[in-house]
Amino acid sequence: MYDPDKRKLLSSLCHGSIFISASVVSVGIPIAILIVSDDPIVKENAKEAINFHFNVWLYGIIVGVISFLTLGLGGIFLVPLFLLFNWIPPILAILKSLGNVNESYRYPFIFRLL
Repeated sequence: MYDPDKRKLLSSLCHGSIFISASVVSVGIPIAILIVSDDPIVKENAKEAINFHFNVWLYGIIVGVISFLTLGLGGIFLVPLFLLFNWIPPILAILKSLGNVNESYRYPFIFRLL
């Protein structure tokens, strides 16, 4: 069996890495955990966190372009929604990872590349 405390820590680290997403290096945390870990639940959480990073970047680019094209007016409405999308799902993922160590968390409404 796998160590549940280690599983909680690594899964939470994967999902929590989005909070330092201002740096592109933050996606390296779940990538490193994906490579190093042999726990299947941790690997699934790492893949899901990587996918969430890609989605945040994609939606950030879209919000930036719309805001630029509308001279900032689109950003007034879209930036708060983007921030909610960027903060609430990872918090839920961390809570779910800490609560049930035998299931991986899947973010709703994201594109999955991995």
